[in-house]
Amino acid sequence: MARRPALTHDRIISAAVRVADRGGVGQVSMRNVGKELGVEAMSLYHHLAGKDALLDGLADWIFTQIELPEPQRPWRQAMAERAESSRRVLSRHPWALGLIESRRSPGAALLRHHDTVLACLRRNGFSIALASHAFSAIDAYVYGFVLTELNLPFDADEGAEGLVDEIRSALPAGEYPHLVEMITHQVLGRNYRYADEFGFGLDLILDSLERHRKSDGDGHLPARSAAGPKPARSGA
Repeated sequence: MARRPALTHDRIISAAVRVADRGGVGQVSMRNVGKELGVEAMSLYHHLAGKDALLDGLADWIFTQIELPEPQRPWRQAMAERAESSRRVLSRHPWALGLIESRRSPGAALLRHHDTVLACLRRNGFSIALASHAFSAIDAYVYGFVLTELNLPFDADEGAEGLVDEIRSALPAGEYPHLVEMITHQVLGRNYRYADEFGFGLDLILDSLERHRKSDGDGHLPARSAAGPKPARSGA
């Protein structure tokens, strides 16, 4: 009989990825991963302390798949490529979106990823504060876009014309004129794909960051009151 390859941390995490890809992160357990590897769950404890460590390793694995920006490259192209890479990886592994934001014990790959992104921004003239804002804005956009793509009633990379035409037929143009106008002129007959919106939205964020990079001395965004702007006082 052929001998089973020795267990290693990497083999265990790879098996956990396969389990998560098939059934979601809720199916990831020491027992199910052991079954995937053809071993008893107890064998995994020689390499991982338990399920929390398994999930931490799974979250860290995601960051080994996302393209790292080179710190010496121009920041805009580097951030755009990283955003595209993040979107591809998170779309391929839908369970990752919630997992990576829920773990409290960051691994080496995650820490290296974050540090490299910040290094690229800082070496390209971003202040500490603006680099933090940029990181947050870009990731919030990518994560939100992926979440929308994963929940669309059609494939984001395919045309939505059939679904939109069906929706339009149920919309009274007199009641929703601007919605009908948008559907008619932007989607129908235009080979519209929701996936194409990603680059446009990302450019809006990168354009804004470039303006802040050039004009903001310290990178701090202006403070905003939760109550909104205060009314002007007469007679002041």
